[in-house]
Amino acid sequence: MLLPIVGMAQSKLDSLQQLEEVVVTARSYQKDIVPAQQLSGTQLQRLSSHNVADALRYFSGVQIKDYGGVGGLKTVNIRSMGTNHVGVFYDGIELGNAQNGTVDLGRFSLDNMEAVTLYNGQKTSMLQPAKDFGSAGTIYLQSRTPKFEGDKKDNVKATFKTGSFGVVNPALLWEHKFNEKINTSLSAEYMYTTGKYHFTYRTQDGYDTTAVRQNGDVKALRIEAGIYGKVDKGYWKAKAYFYNSERGYPGAIVRNKFNHEDRQWDTNFFAQGSFKKDFTSWYTLLVNAKYAYDYLHYLADPNKDESLMYTNNHYYQHETYVSAANRFTIKPFWEVNLSADWQYNLLNADLRDFAYPRRHTGMVAAATALNFEQVKLQASVLGTFVHDNVTASAESASNKTEWTPAAIVSYKPFKIIDLNLRAFYKRIFRMPTLNDLYYTFVGNVDLDPEFTNQYNVGFTYTKEFGNTWLRYLEIQADVYYNEVENKIVATPTSNFFRWTMINLGKVEIRGIDVAAQTGWQFGKDVRLISRLNYTYQKAQDFTDPDDEFYGEQIPYIPWHSGSAALNLNWKTWEANYSFIYTGERYSSQANLPVNYQLAWYTSDFSVSKTQPFKSSELKITLEINNLLNQQYEVVSCYPMPGINFKFIAQYTF
Repeated sequence: MLLPIVGMAQSKLDSLQQLEEVVVTARSYQKDIVPAQQLSGTQLQRLSSHNVADALRYFSGVQIKDYGGVGGLKTVNIRSMGTNHVGVFYDGIELGNAQNGTVDLGRFSLDNMEAVTLYNGQKTSMLQPAKDFGSAGTIYLQSRTPKFEGDKKDNVKATFKTGSFGVVNPALLWEHKFNEKINTSLSAEYMYTTGKYHFTYRTQDGYDTTAVRQNGDVKALRIEAGIYGKVDKGYWKAKAYFYNSERGYPGAIVRNKFNHEDRQWDTNFFAQGSFKKDFTSWYTLLVNAKYAYDYLHYLADPNKDESLMYTNNHYYQHETYVSAANRFTIKPFWEVNLSADWQYNLLNADLRDFAYPRRHTGMVAAATALNFEQVKLQASVLGTFVHDNVTASAESASNKTEWTPAAIVSYKPFKIIDLNLRAFYKRIFRMPTLNDLYYTFVGNVDLDPEFTNQYNVGFTYTKEFGNTWLRYLEIQADVYYNEVENKIVATPTSNFFRWTMINLGKVEIRGIDVAAQTGWQFGKDVRLISRLNYTYQKAQDFTDPDDEFYGEQIPYIPWHSGSAALNLNWKTWEANYSFIYTGERYSSQANLPVNYQLAWYTSDFSVSKTQPFKSSELKITLEINNLLNQQYEVVSCYPMPGINFKFIAQYTF
């Protein structure tokens, strides 16, 4: 019964141009005054990653949970604070899921993505909606914005991918320029995979069984359409997004059970728009609006699998969101932001005694920034007001009103050396989800919000070189301490088959994130770019001093993790190598040998050739992923693919 729950700084001048919203250089993130990491443009496409979750693995401080390869659910956890504390924004507006609070990042392809950026704390731009202040960590997905060279009026990119697991993945992007003020884009992608791959099954004494992963097939269709317009000292844009999929749940490999038959159907649609304009030299307005519809159908049929309890549930979510953000430039060095948001969520389901919850959420934020030559200061406060309604036969949670602050400081001690010291504090909370409160026989309307306190100190250093082989060096490092209070967990009641949600837990996280990037030039034609990330985390459970496992590492958080990526370019050839490492960890709060999880690592390699044809070009890529055929599990009992291949042909004209 619980399975459906799981299955579910910029400156004033920058704001004057629409395209300034898209960061197209891989190194600009180093200038932010909070810990930020970014992959963008060609650097994003060079990685052996085909969805957002895969790309995020190359960021420090991030844990990805992957429930079984191609068809499995993929969620992200930043600095061990929990998936529900991560806000995911698509083209500036948050992707929501009031039902269970998680966004499956596996359904967002990189084929039409311009940049993926991760912020710890919050983005430091003054002009942003109240929602942007409302998460412990945020991920911003920026889709491609049309750009045209010279008199060109159309851009077309056709891509076809195939390879292991029966993958068939065509995609088409068409961008059209109506005039100097209006552009449009249309993107469509279809993906099919059998999801079948060989793996070795780990027993108590080691790996001794080879099997084939079953029920991991996926059929998915994504269609996006956008229109982009310019106005005097501003812009407007609108987008419609549609995603439809059918997939099997690969399931856990336990007790020598290798086959699963439960399935899920998803339909996700949203339409959103933004308008931004500098009305005067001292006042800028940003307005956002969105409507979203999400449908989920989960089926577990004991006629196909005797181990399943019959479940045939349908969930329907509707979301409406509007926002207005106002930036005032008091002095050239002093800016103020006032923003207000309103969101309405509706959840229907065909469960017995369902509460049919409706949620109204209001948010107001006030922020200020002082930007001097060597010192930058920011402070903000966010007010959140939540009111739920349910059917007459059910009880609703009490109204919630919370005020949460944040403070950020950056100091550049030397004028001629690009060294920046930074620190921030932020307190934020996350509301219990509608499942937490109202899921039939499981929800608990007396739950309190889950709070986090974040403390961070760090630095960034950038050095440009002249005519040496090493052209630039960038380093950023941060030390942080996080607290999570009132942790919401599921626990069994007196009836073993009936669980409920309770506030139980205090978690303390201490960590270090380090990231480095270098650029090299050898002669005229050879360029090399390298990225290196490392994370150390000690995430301890301090819930109950009388608990036998008090103070031990929380589940699935490794002490050590990291990644490396190399990109080599020579004329029309390109080679890429990437390495990901996740250290030892435990699958339970009981840090016992039986719950010990081995460290794992993967190596990916690709080689590409680009062939120009007058005004068009053809790019052919061959990828080899998990080059050393590492047998590993991101989540216990969910084996991941071994060595696999992919062939990509991309034609642009």
